[in-house]
Amino acid sequence: MDAPEFRTIIEPFRIHSVEPLRMTTPQQRRTAVQAAGYNLFRIDAQDVLIDLLTDSGTGAMSRDQWAALQHGDESYAGSPSYYLFRDAVRELFPFEHVIPTHQGRAAERILFGVLGGPGKVVPNNTHFDTTRANVEYTGAAAVDLVTSEAADPSSDYPFKGDTDVAALEALLRTDGERVPVVMVTITNNSGGGQPVSLANLRAVREVCDTYGKPLFLDACRFAENAWFIRENEAGQGGREVADIVRDIAALADGMTMSAKKDPMGNIGGWLAMNDDELARQCRDLLILTEGFPTYGGLAGRDLEALAQGLREVVEHDYLRYRIRSTAYLGESLREAGVPVVSPIGGHAVYLDAKALLPHVPPLQYPGQSLAVALYEAGGVRSCEIGTVMFGRHPDGSEQPAARELVRLAIPRRTYTQSHIDYVIETCLHVAANAESLGGYRIVDEPPNLRHFTASFAPLD
Repeated sequence: MDAPEFRTIIEPFRIHSVEPLRMTTPQQRRTAVQAAGYNLFRIDAQDVLIDLLTDSGTGAMSRDQWAALQHGDESYAGSPSYYLFRDAVRELFPFEHVIPTHQGRAAERILFGVLGGPGKVVPNNTHFDTTRANVEYTGAAAVDLVTSEAADPSSDYPFKGDTDVAALEALLRTDGERVPVVMVTITNNSGGGQPVSLANLRAVREVCDTYGKPLFLDACRFAENAWFIRENEAGQGGREVADIVRDIAALADGMTMSAKKDPMGNIGGWLAMNDDELARQCRDLLILTEGFPTYGGLAGRDLEALAQGLREVVEHDYLRYRIRSTAYLGESLREAGVPVVSPIGGHAVYLDAKALLPHVPPLQYPGQSLAVALYEAGGVRSCEIGTVMFGRHPDGSEQPAARELVRLAIPRRTYTQSHIDYVIETCLHVAANAESLGGYRIVDEPPNLRHFTASFAPLD
């Protein structure tokens, strides 16, 4: 008898322990979000029913990761946990220098603290929020050079995270002396969680070689990106994900990493590179701001858990489940007529707030309006990725962002299908009443990364 092919892709794990959810009423949620200044980052987690604010550090660790915590050695310098961690990183990313940090933005702060500065220009396919902020904090300019295919949210082009290679070449040809490093973010979070092809990375590498520029990866969702390469890029089908990751790493000179994403840690990150002198300067700054180079702001137990997570994240059964379960949410919404970014990303589904709320102008923050409505209706916490996050510029001006999105980020190994079905119902309810939603204004905001702490008020 032939092996049967079943439509249902089950979770490649079973639940070992659970934590309770606090059920709330719409009135309780309206009170909570008003008290939080209509900023979902400022809502107490106990008042959230389904938390899709981010997939960063919010996943469930495995039995073997919890066991690894017990192996942690908390020596201040030279801990064996560091060497276990370093070797696990090098198994996938064979860079000479592996520098642990407490999370990804610390790696960015150190890297651009060394390479950035007034007058510098840092190109990327698309900078995400902390990357852009850390570039601009040094006085450098963050420039996005994503493929033109990304401009159409409904397009099914499989690699909408690709860099516009011609635009990168033109920048380096005319202004190359100001570019200290070229970045590529995998997957492209700001653009809808879209992957980057191996062919595009090779083309970027060739341009960098032509102009003598180092290429660094913002690689926090590297395994999901590699899975999309395996599934959708010609000549890559049937390959081991770990081997595709090594091919990606071989094209780069270094990387920043938030280990709170694909490495499946609740905290952690790293900065890695081959350049000895750059590594020395980065370690000097690490000691000043993070800690000794063999712990970098992390406990030994965290380093051990991350080493185990790096082994688990490239397992095919896990990635098949991960990508398919996210697609289940996105495809269900798209089939019901809710506008979403296509194709569906690996870690999140992105609602197109501009298409769903065309009556709300960009400077009245349609993404924020949609995100607040999802919370009030069903206790679903999401994240605006639009003009609130990216509309303010270093000179103080404000312009509409290229996209008005609301991200539903799926924590790893955390929610079941019934949770996702509830999210679908919540989204459909809000979408059916989208015409009743109004805009918002900002009451107060900080000078940097305003979306984290700003206060809002609804417009009459």
